[in-house]
Amino acid sequence: MRIFTFNVNGIRAAIKKGLLEWLQSESPDVLCLQEIKLHETDLVQPDFEALGYECYWYPAQKKGYSGVAILTKVSPKKVEYGMNVELFDFEGRVISTEFDQFKLICAYFPSGTTGDIRQDIKMSFLNDIQGYITEQKKIHKNILLCGDVNICHKAIDIHNPVSNKNSSGFLPEEREWVGQFLDTGFTDTFRHFNNEPDHYTWWSYRAGARGNNKGWRIDYFFASEEMNDLLTDSKIHPDVVMSDHCPVSLTLKT
Repeated sequence: MRIFTFNVNGIRAAIKKGLLEWLQSESPDVLCLQEIKLHETDLVQPDFEALGYECYWYPAQKKGYSGVAILTKVSPKKVEYGMNVELFDFEGRVISTEFDQFKLICAYFPSGTTGDIRQDIKMSFLNDIQGYITEQKKIHKNILLCGDVNICHKAIDIHNPVSNKNSSGFLPEEREWVGQFLDTGFTDTFRHFNNEPDHYTWWSYRAGARGNNKGWRIDYFFASEEMNDLLTDSKIHPDVVMSDHCPVSLTLKT
């Protein structure tokens, strides 16, 4: 089973840049999307249904902002929208599906780059999603959390850790949260297979950052440790250029 996660930075923009053609060629079983930035999802749903996908959308109430989705060729047993936290559900931050072997949670973590207010909201989200997953873990042994986490965990995950030590996305308290989350029984699946540097999932549009590979690894698949025997491979796909992010894939035994 091949699952991809991708912050498309606007689904209509990504379609114009070749998202449907890429999806037809790559043909993952499941595609998790963040930052769809589209409330009128019926405008694009037929395009994905034509490729064999069931579409589950959770747009933000604010038009042109945030939003997540799960597109799947495997019919889920259940779909859940949000995590029962009004602010983050209003912003369309979390959607989840249950399959036979695991629960899949697709999340778009807030960014704190626009100032202290949003940074405080980001830290609140970290606390709330931790609580949500702790409760889910009581029900589901096997959990996959994927999406744009907006945090680099370690120095290896960012092109210049020294100059970014005070930047949102690489703050000590954010990095500590990732470490503590993993310590509750989760695996960073990309690092499970690859401990080499220079692998990133997001690049600024400024100063030729992508061409020079000056990036950040902020998109993840976290798997509960009970799933470790099911993990076959995880890859970052920097050659897919439709967004300031690139897709990340995870392959599971089923």
